[in-house]
Amino acid sequence: MEQQERARRGGRGTGGPADTEAGYEQWKGKGVALRAFFYIAGTHLFAGFIWLLFTLGEHAQK
Repeated sequence: MEQQERARRGGRGTGGPADTEAGYEQWKGKGVALRAFFYIAGTHLFAGFIWLLFTLGEHAQK
C-alpha cells in the first residue's frame, strides 16, 4: 500500500520501470546543470585571464 502511495505521488521506491526512468532523468538533469555551471565558470575564468593580459600589456613599459 505504501509503495502505491509513493508511486502515486511520484516518489521513489516502487522498483518499476517508470521509477528507474524518473531517477535516471533526474540524474541526467543534475549532470547537465553541473556541466553547464562548469562551462560558464570556466569561460568566465578564461575571459578574466584574457582581460588581465590586456590590462597588464596596456600598462607595460614600452
